[in-house]
Amino acid sequence: MSRVFNFSAGPAMLPEAVLQQAQEEMLDWHGAGMSVMEMSHRGKEFMSIAEQAEADLRSLLNVPDNYKVLFLQGGASSQFAMIPMNLASGKRRVDYLNTGSWSKKAIAEAKRFADVNIAASTEDSKFTTTPAQSELQLSGDAAYVHYTPNETIQGVEFPYTPETGGVPLIADFSSTILSRPIDVSNYGIIYAGAQKNIGPAGLTLVIIREDLIGQAAEETPVMFQYATHNDNGSMYNTPPTYGWYLAGLVFKWLQDRGGLEAMAEVNQRKSAALYSAIDNSDFYANPVTPESRSWMNVPFTLANADLDGKFLEGASAEGLKTLKGHRSVGGMRASIYNAMPEEGVQALIDYMAEFERVNG
Repeated sequence: MSRVFNFSAGPAMLPEAVLQQAQEEMLDWHGAGMSVMEMSHRGKEFMSIAEQAEADLRSLLNVPDNYKVLFLQGGASSQFAMIPMNLASGKRRVDYLNTGSWSKKAIAEAKRFADVNIAASTEDSKFTTTPAQSELQLSGDAAYVHYTPNETIQGVEFPYTPETGGVPLIADFSSTILSRPIDVSNYGIIYAGAQKNIGPAGLTLVIIREDLIGQAAEETPVMFQYATHNDNGSMYNTPPTYGWYLAGLVFKWLQDRGGLEAMAEVNQRKSAALYSAIDNSDFYANPVTPESRSWMNVPFTLANADLDGKFLEGASAEGLKTLKGHRSVGGMRASIYNAMPEEGVQALIDYMAEFERVNG
């Protein structure tokens, strides 16, 4: 078996140690005589898995006691609707920051349920930067303020947490959660699809402040109400049990590596090394302003786009996979989430240097 370095934006690499443990426990979890995939979600075995996963996540993120942790389905995209349905009943005003492809999708969905104010937009810059705090045109009386801390496609990341004057701040952390410490108390809701830094696709994490639960409009479907999932321990219906289990293994892996402070150091080194290789070359370029560059998703272009195919073919042959940029942006994109080891980033840097030497 030969493992490759998978630079996919998601589903993304999982830690090899996690995959090995899952393999060892596949047929018989801790003497239960069955796989986690076969367990009743209400049985004592799986309940112990679920409770431990939540406890470990709370420890990693220092989640305050007045926040609930929900393990849901539907991806971050389902949250684009659930958030206004639960927090903006009666078509209340809501503020959104438009900084890339995912915030645009969130805005489009919110307009179905609420009066959306675009408090800032960087579309004129082709989403190559983030707005400064002083540029935010917040309503003041909005039900909430929504932003995307890290735009996966454009490789843009906020270097600060927006100040909202007491209005609940809602954040799509899909691409950056668990990559470094964050202050959960700054947010009303944090949500994230699992398939980048948490686990396999199919699980959606929601961390919500208690006072924001139970505000959904009466006509909101039961499955789209946060209160439903909170009141039933995320088990109103059958949850994605295996994804929940694997997420728990990832949380343990992060703890074993020193927690989020240690991961932040590694992630900063990885991104700094890759950006340095790009910036010190006339052959490669990154379009994002340096202060808004993502640690997790690094897009770059070649000086001659006609070489893109050759670059990707050669990279694949070297075991560097899924580097093609999103179709809306072009070029290349290296997603270097927690599970991407530093040697994987260095292998990419070495390949880039050799490709430039031969083709520059």
